[in-house]
Amino acid sequence: MLSSNETIIEVLHHATIQFNRYLSIIIYLFGTVGNILNVIILSQKKFRSNSCAFIFLISSIASLIAILSGLTNRMIAGWTVDLTSTINWLCQLRAMVLFTSRTIVLWLITLATIDRWLLSCFNVRRQQMRTLKTAQQCTIIIIIFSILLNAPIIYCYEANLLETPVQCYGKTAACRIYTDIMYGCGSILIPSLFMTSFSIMIILNIRKTRRRIGIFNISTNHVRRQRQTKKRDRRLLIMLLVQVTFIVVLTFPQAIQKLYATITLDFNSSSKSILQIAIEDLIFNFVVLLTYLANGLPFYIYTLSGGNVFRNACWQLIRAFGQTITCQNN
Repeated sequence: MLSSNETIIEVLHHATIQFNRYLSIIIYLFGTVGNILNVIILSQKKFRSNSCAFIFLISSIASLIAILSGLTNRMIAGWTVDLTSTINWLCQLRAMVLFTSRTIVLWLITLATIDRWLLSCFNVRRQQMRTLKTAQQCTIIIIIFSILLNAPIIYCYEANLLETPVQCYGKTAACRIYTDIMYGCGSILIPSLFMTSFSIMIILNIRKTRRRIGIFNISTNHVRRQRQTKKRDRRLLIMLLVQVTFIVVLTFPQAIQKLYATITLDFNSSSKSILQIAIEDLIFNFVVLLTYLANGLPFYIYTLSGGNVFRNACWQLIRAFGQTITCQNN
């Protein structure tokens, strides 16, 4: 007969395996398809010259890389041996690519909120600061920063570890403290705070602009192209604000878990009970999957909140694909 604790541990262990085995597959499929569609749609001519759309495009590529590099091995581990857990260089390469791409995604969305904030400012000089060239330069800086921030992972991570949440993990206490703080603060907490702050400032700017328009009763006739540009900018802003909300909600739990792991790091791991380790492993795996969910949602967020601008581009893509297949069959 199993004791109550042993039964709970077995249930927790089984739940962890099922999360990694089945939830990973679901997120992998809709996340990969969604990000590929994002890349194709945002590469179209109508979005190509828009700085915010360019940032969305690069963040979708980084999200796709994060899903492919992170979830592939999790699905494999649910059914057979995961080579990234047993081969050192694969472990280090996978961790470096995964954490770097995640950092790029969150800082790019932060950059997008700054871009929309500049657009919402009444000050013309600030509006003129947001250009495609500036967005491209800032994107390069973010990529370099993300690589440098995560570079110590190559030294810190090692395969075949025991008494860690996963076998490919930080090999020493100092490494775990650094990587946990680096990722929890540098890749999640700080960009999330920036995103939230600039999103609030955008909303305040929009309200101020509306009040000024109401006071001065400004009435201007814009050409059709200007109206379409403003409509596209407005939809991109809505898409951004919704995405920021989901990113903060889905990534914050992992930041908290990382900081908790750092604070409660015990150099004598045997002091932890088997039940406590099982609970922490389940929480670790669940919050990690939430971050992959954040990487997989953008296309569906854009489709639902992007209005006709994004949906029309999506339908045009589908129709073009259908016509191509029809021509090939004929």
